[in-house]
Amino acid sequence: MSVRATLLLVIVLANAGVIRSQLVNQETRAQQIQLNTITTAVPFLMIAPDSRSGALGDAGVALSPDANLNHWNAAKLAFVEEDLELSLSYSPWLRQLVNDMSLAYLSGYKKLNKTQGIGGSLRFFTLGSITFTDEGGQVIRDFRPSEFALDMTFGQKFSDNFSGGIAARYINSNLTGGTNVQGADSRAAQSVAVDISLFYTKPRIKIGDKSARFNWGMNVSNIGAKMRYTNTDQRDFIPTNLRTGVALTLDLDEYNQLTFTTDFNKLLVPTPPIYTDGDRTEILSGRDPNVGVATGIIQSFYDAPGELDPQTNEPIPGSILREELREINISGGFEYLYAEQVAVRAGYFYEHLTKGNRQFITLGAGLRYRAATIDMSYLISTTQQNPLANTLRFTLRLAMGKTKNGGEEVAE
Repeated sequence: MSVRATLLLVIVLANAGVIRSQLVNQETRAQQIQLNTITTAVPFLMIAPDSRSGALGDAGVALSPDANLNHWNAAKLAFVEEDLELSLSYSPWLRQLVNDMSLAYLSGYKKLNKTQGIGGSLRFFTLGSITFTDEGGQVIRDFRPSEFALDMTFGQKFSDNFSGGIAARYINSNLTGGTNVQGADSRAAQSVAVDISLFYTKPRIKIGDKSARFNWGMNVSNIGAKMRYTNTDQRDFIPTNLRTGVALTLDLDEYNQLTFTTDFNKLLVPTPPIYTDGDRTEILSGRDPNVGVATGIIQSFYDAPGELDPQTNEPIPGSILREELREINISGGFEYLYAEQVAVRAGYFYEHLTKGNRQFITLGAGLRYRAATIDMSYLISTTQQNPLANTLRFTLRLAMGKTKNGGEEVAE
């Protein structure tokens, strides 16, 4: 079997979230630390799809709203300024490993009135061309595995400064095309999920003699059913995630604006426990991960196994809390905007080395002309052998209908 087909089978049979687990060189790290990464099905749902947030360290839950808000925070729909906006993003993915994997994202919204908005998006992820072979090396078939998610979103103002939002999502993951894998019939996995989000904004605050805007956002995303890739009873969690963050925009003068933003993320799925040697039925520390979705969400806040004392096989005091804190990813960056036309961005993403070790710097820029905005971002890895290194994202946004101009709505 080819190397790439083997990689795909690991995704399907071991349900190991290959894209996340590839981000760590486990052979060398395992000699130094105790790895305990959390893996899920359809990890493509956690990829930042647009270039603006991609240049800000993958932060976006509290940024000012644009057409990519369907991924980050549906509650921002209540505060959009354009009447209608569309966005198309594209990113070649994991080019350090293969040359035909990519992510495409189409997103948009429509403002209904002063307090409500609706949106929708389509995310498509292709893993390129895979050749399946049998144990003797004979070709079974060629196939192009792919995954997609279709969203519908709604946002509603509760007050002049506060809003809520909800998203409904259909997920489809076809990784084998029904190919029989090691005697098991595989199939496309499907699920439905919802996001629940909140957004708070406070404009016209003062920092020294400068005007500023403060935003806070929270989004619990991908609350949904487990997925099954085979006809067995084995099901996998989708990446239910808690994201919260803040953004502060400072008006330096009439033409210059500076935004700082930070996001915090935690997966709301069970952490793998520590089992007895060679036996995955008896748990030494941690909690049973074979639970329902609701139990898994609650359990995710206290189920880390921590580190075991080699003498007693008991968790070392304080190690459980330390591991829970290590499961929080931190991302953030800044954006400089000139005359609402030219943007320069930079950011950083941090994930603890025991939880995946994704650590990288991001850079980006944007240019707006009339109703069109073009953004791009570039990822620089700060760890060795990171397949995400040199990732590029491109986004085109189009504002249509009416825009805000000095408090009055005018046609484009």
